[in-house]
Amino acid sequence: MSKIAVFLALALTTLTYVECNSEGDALNAWKHSLSDPNGVLQSWDPTLVNPCTWFHVTCNSENSVVRVDLGNANLSGTLVPQLGLLANLQYLEVFSNKISGEIPSALGNLTRLVSLDLYDNKLSGPIPASLAYLRSLRFLRLNKNKLSGSIPDGVLQLIQSGSLQILDVSYNNLAGRTRPTKAKGRVIATVVQDPKA
Repeated sequence: MSKIAVFLALALTTLTYVECNSEGDALNAWKHSLSDPNGVLQSWDPTLVNPCTWFHVTCNSENSVVRVDLGNANLSGTLVPQLGLLANLQYLEVFSNKISGEIPSALGNLTRLVSLDLYDNKLSGPIPASLAYLRSLRFLRLNKNKLSGSIPDGVLQLIQSGSLQILDVSYNNLAGRTRPTKAKGRVIATVVQDPKA
């Protein structure tokens, strides 16, 4: 029986290591897509067992990434699809940088995400329809970018279901109109994006 217990303990350790290492690989892939003139990602060392000791990364008790805080970090570059592999991520705070390109649809895989703050960057293209899968999302701030198209119906349904409390898409190039709403203690800040729409 003791051999079985040792085997199970080793197998569990290996599974935890693989999961955490894949999260480190995902964040490292993102690091390589970024320009970091201030060295804020200097501690992001992919040779470590997991990213839980990296600055600007918070993990839960199972050593899984739950928060990435890189607001006002003077980063430029793009968001990468590998971010969608951070299965336990709850907060992705990347506001007030110079992040460009499109928002990866893979972010729709982050079903535990509570807050997605990508405001005040240089993001372009549409808001991914996959963000409608984020049923735990409470705060979605995409304002002050160069996003275009319309707000996906599924994202607007998150407001109607009561899960999404704040949606700010102001100062973009979005088409259509959505009215600001205050209901049952929720503040929805959705703004007309294109005065010509």
